[in-house]
Amino acid sequence: MVISISNLNKKVLSATKKLLFTFFFLLLSINITVAQDNKTYISADNECIHYTGRVSFKNPLSPCMVYPASMIETNFSGTSLMMKAKQGSGYFMVSINHQKEFKIHFSKSDSIIILSHNLSQGNHFVEIMLCYEGYNDRPEFRGFYLDHGERLLTFIETKTRKIEFIGNSITCAYGIEAANEHIHFNDSTENHYFSYAEIATRNLNAQAMIVARSGIGMYRNYNGKRNGDKDIMPRWYDYTLLYDSTERWNPARYTPDVVCINLGTNDLSTNNYDIDHYKNNYRSFLKHLRAIYPKTKIVMLTGSMMNGKELSEAKRVLNELQSEFLSKNDKNIYRFDFTPIDRTLGYGGDYHPSMLQQAEMGGELTTYLRSIMKW
Repeated sequence: MVISISNLNKKVLSATKKLLFTFFFLLLSINITVAQDNKTYISADNECIHYTGRVSFKNPLSPCMVYPASMIETNFSGTSLMMKAKQGSGYFMVSINHQKEFKIHFSKSDSIIILSHNLSQGNHFVEIMLCYEGYNDRPEFRGFYLDHGERLLTFIETKTRKIEFIGNSITCAYGIEAANEHIHFNDSTENHYFSYAEIATRNLNAQAMIVARSGIGMYRNYNGKRNGDKDIMPRWYDYTLLYDSTERWNPARYTPDVVCINLGTNDLSTNNYDIDHYKNNYRSFLKHLRAIYPKTKIVMLTGSMMNGKELSEAKRVLNELQSEFLSKNDKNIYRFDFTPIDRTLGYGGDYHPSMLQQAEMGGELTTYLRSIMKW
């Protein structure tokens, strides 16, 4: 049998067309399936995302935060939510629709974490808080993934009261999740969400900004030099991120109604301090705060970890400073002392306040702030 080359070419061409059509149809089907299963990505610079705290927007697509209580909030539609962050961004507390909070951890191999996957169809609210000290890891938030075709909704801030807390490990809630006082520091056992500061903030239906670092002092850090240390709170207070002098904080971004200062525990530690240095630095810092916030109330606290001679001297110095400012007609300087720790409520890591102790402190401060703020 003789087969013409032309007929053979026609058959090959026909078969090729059928194969291409089949492949194209299959590819189209795959693309449709992917599109249905795909997620909608929302970048971190979306106008519906609300940030609270000292957040650096040098890169608006990957904002950086290092202080506890730095907050990300938004409303969204759909049945699921995933969070994207820089790998190694550490620990966050999450609450969806004001329900029971839960903790997530971005390890060095994690960049996306599912926050929820079985919500009812409709609109929802999420609140995400950095809950540990991130100055080593420098956490970065990089957006959300929603169900395909879903979106973020306009966020309206309803909390008009604003508090700023300036403090040390007590404010950070160092070791609050540790089983006892013999457990040493680890990022995993620190959780600012359960701190006295956050408890008072929630009780008062307020916003909070935290500027705090474990071991830091007003003139001298824990077990530091008698004549003072370099990397103290007044040195770093004016910057957005701790230990990063490339970006100064703009106080106009957040003007608190009240500032609570809880510093001194480290200054007066290890019986190697100069009380006059402490007082002089504290006075200078108060003047600096007053220049930034002319009308804000300022409360000087004594933390719950001091006792004996150190506590007595701290109270004396702060009372004297209050009197000085009052004599110069600054009526917005206040004083408050937490109940000192005893073994009744147990301890957190390295003898820090336990979760029960922090809750008691939060209640004490709530009552005091209500009285002076009329909230």
